[in-house]
Amino acid sequence: MIARTLIVVIVVTLGACDARHTDAPIHELTGQTMGTTFSIKLVAPDEKLNKNLLANRVTDILARINGRMSTWQPDSELSLLNASASTEWIESSIEFCAVIDAALAASRRTDGAFDITVGPLVNLWGFGPNKNATREPPTDELILTTGERVGYGKLQADCDIPAVRKSRPDVYVDLSAYAKGYAVDQIAGELDELGLANYLVEIGGELRMRGHSASKDDWAIAIEKPADFERTVQVIIHLTDRAMATSGDYRNFFEAGGARFSHTIDARTGKPVAHRAAAVTVVSESAALADALATALLVLGPEEGFSFAEDERIAAYFLLRNESGIEEKMTSTFVALQTS
Repeated sequence: MIARTLIVVIVVTLGACDARHTDAPIHELTGQTMGTTFSIKLVAPDEKLNKNLLANRVTDILARINGRMSTWQPDSELSLLNASASTEWIESSIEFCAVIDAALAASRRTDGAFDITVGPLVNLWGFGPNKNATREPPTDELILTTGERVGYGKLQADCDIPAVRKSRPDVYVDLSAYAKGYAVDQIAGELDELGLANYLVEIGGELRMRGHSASKDDWAIAIEKPADFERTVQVIIHLTDRAMATSGDYRNFFEAGGARFSHTIDARTGKPVAHRAAAVTVVSESAALADALATALLVLGPEEGFSFAEDERIAAYFLLRNESGIEEKMTSTFVALQTS
């Protein structure tokens, strides 16, 4: 679905999520969507559940969201907005408008650390869809010029119409760091309506779970240890009735002149972040909000981001680089979640 991945999200499910190690049966739906994979695990669903109907509903939800928020589909609402040279109000579906409005609210809450208009800067630094782009830092002049197109304040949503508006014709919107979480929330809502009490929904590492796993325990979720060239587990946490997202900067980067440049771009400076935070995991009630906040906290970094998360009572888990490897840092809300 998305033309670029602004943030690498790396979460794997282990243990209680694996039906081979448990007693209760699991029905699983898997497939491809939004340029990544999805997985839906249902624990001991009612025998009366029409699994084919459920699969069709999931397919319809994903197709609808792609049709509105994809940068790959030239006729999606998002692509048409990006292609438009108009600075007038453009009528939209209520769903598309609501997503833009919610994303802008996340930008205001984080003072622009989360920004769905950052795409042109991502491209400028060579992290866009053109994989053959020269990996050299752009000049300050190019950063400044490109940055004139960027800024959440250049985008508006009025969902009473509903419609959206760009203040510049060349503003480019990318929902990469929001749409997958939103799709997870939409599927979870469908499962709730069907009366399914125990499930795990995952799209590209964004998760939402309800009830218990097949072992009758909370869902066991493994968070990956930040490493450039290997995949190992840092920690396993146990959750229920929550959503979770992780943002990391350790797999998509380039080195030039002895410096390392991350694909995590701060829209406020126009440059990659340069701090010790390798990954941030956020647990929330909504996968879309967790997705946005994890992105924002990774941009803000280990000091400003951690302070913001504490003040906002966000359940956040930071993995920070130090001279000896990786250290953990958890907000009090995250600690309380794990000890409750």
